[in-house]
Amino acid sequence: MNKRFFLLLVSLYFSITSLALDIHYDLKMPNPNSHYFEVQMDLSNVKTKELLIKMPVWAPGSYLVREFAKSVDMVSAKDGKGNDLEVTKINKNTWSIPCSKVSAVTINYEVYAFELSVRTSFLDDSHGYVNGTSVFMYVAGNKEVSGTLNIHPHESFKKISTSLKKGKGNEYFFKNYDELVDSPIEIGNHEEFTFNAGGVKHTVAMYGEGNYDPNILKKDMAKIVEAETKVFGQNPNKEYLFIVHNLTNPSGGLEHMSSTTLQVNRWTYEGDDYLGFLSLVAHEYFHLWNVKRLRPKSLGPFDYDTENYTDLLWVMEGFTSYYDELILRRAGFYDQDEYISKLIGTINYVESQPGNKVQPVAHSSFDAWIKAYRRNENSVNTTISYYSKGQILAAMLDLYIINKFKAEKCLDHFLQHLWKNFYGKDGSGFTEEEFQKSLEEFLGEGMDWFFKPYVYGTETIDYQKFFEGVGLKIVKTREPLKPYLGIRTGDSGGKLMVYTVYAGSAAEQYGISVNDEIIAMNGFRVDNSTFNARLETMNVGDKIEFIISRDNIIKTYEVTLGAVPNTRVQYDLMFPDEQTKENFNYWLRVDVK
Repeated sequence: MNKRFFLLLVSLYFSITSLALDIHYDLKMPNPNSHYFEVQMDLSNVKTKELLIKMPVWAPGSYLVREFAKSVDMVSAKDGKGNDLEVTKINKNTWSIPCSKVSAVTINYEVYAFELSVRTSFLDDSHGYVNGTSVFMYVAGNKEVSGTLNIHPHESFKKISTSLKKGKGNEYFFKNYDELVDSPIEIGNHEEFTFNAGGVKHTVAMYGEGNYDPNILKKDMAKIVEAETKVFGQNPNKEYLFIVHNLTNPSGGLEHMSSTTLQVNRWTYEGDDYLGFLSLVAHEYFHLWNVKRLRPKSLGPFDYDTENYTDLLWVMEGFTSYYDELILRRAGFYDQDEYISKLIGTINYVESQPGNKVQPVAHSSFDAWIKAYRRNENSVNTTISYYSKGQILAAMLDLYIINKFKAEKCLDHFLQHLWKNFYGKDGSGFTEEEFQKSLEEFLGEGMDWFFKPYVYGTETIDYQKFFEGVGLKIVKTREPLKPYLGIRTGDSGGKLMVYTVYAGSAAEQYGISVNDEIIAMNGFRVDNSTFNARLETMNVGDKIEFIISRDNIIKTYEVTLGAVPNTRVQYDLMFPDEQTKENFNYWLRVDVK
């Protein structure tokens, strides 16, 4: 490269970077008992007549418009000389600041944070937890700008845990807005411990009391990391952070590029509950590959103003749900019978849901924004979970691949194929069509026979077609003929209330409705403790006279009991040949000991 050309490149570089907005945030919490975070945005090198400052309406990974702007108060702005600038709110999550001939702007606002979930933010005198989309605004058109964040903990808080790159003191760096808000922050006096696995340093920040043992967690979480790293053959992080909240009423987990937040019951670290915790660890950690990097095109870079639609959550969440249990088998936490029973249990759950015959799993994904997080009394009749149905479809594909390639390839290899051709190639995501095409390239055959009936349709899966290659014989059995009313009830202030009426049931046929209060059966008063006991003494075809209260009007209905409608899937294990046995052993291998 000649000197003149080099100087031209340098000049071009500085001319471009000199146009870039500089942004710095300060996060303060002077009075934790008020539950308010105070945020200051310092913008310099401003070269526009108007700034549009925006607050996201949703948190990636949680597909519901949550309107975070509702918790923002006291928005104000000043120029570099301390003069007030006019701030006008122009829609639900956007503020306009005229700034002609102004090169520096300081914006201040407060955020009320008192919802402790994995998708929101929280502050009290025990700790502060920041989910970036609910705390940090951004400048419209400038999400790609890098910047810094300075955290000012309350004097009673001594620790800060986040995956953001640390500078001096409590200063942190972010390469763009997506990274800033994808890096949750735990501030307080939590316990920290570390372990190394998969070539990565892992830090665990534990907030809240619980019956956990750090030494056991280090060993068991490391097994999960090692097993999942083997799936993809690489781990893209150098460091990773687990934020764990030990609570009375937890809300599950939420994935991020280099961290996750897990909320669990504080006494979850023993017995079956502990296996549930490890499954949650496996689920959220698997997401660092599947959804945070290997993703639909619509899920990154994000549009924080509105819904981001995709048909592929059955892959993003369903495949991850499949692996969160399979990984526990590969890491030696389940024996083979325990694992198969878990999978068969999921199949029986899905097949027992009336909504499984109404809503294709691809539509469940697309409509997550209006249905998955807004369940009502009729949801069981009209929707299916893309987690559970997607888990089953992932299992069927895994079994199909294992059988086709005679235990030399499995679903792991297809995920590696996707990684190589999309994120690993140029960081891109894929469309629904590209996902199916990639699977067809990997398998060397058309896959409409799978996608049309099972992904975009509601046909019952031909389970035997998939299971026979690993020696499982699927047996459908009908439960003993039992009476079936078809409602879900519960106690509400001493009243026996109807919460759900199942489609096609006797209750629906004869007029029982959600929100009815059941007062009596066949002339006898019933309550929550006696209702089911009375039903169990009856037979299919018996008539029951119900006295109910509907909107404080007393009504009488006569109902003829039906029968439990569902068949259940069971299995027998049989190996007709050595290849079938080899397929089975490959499927349920233990990789990490």
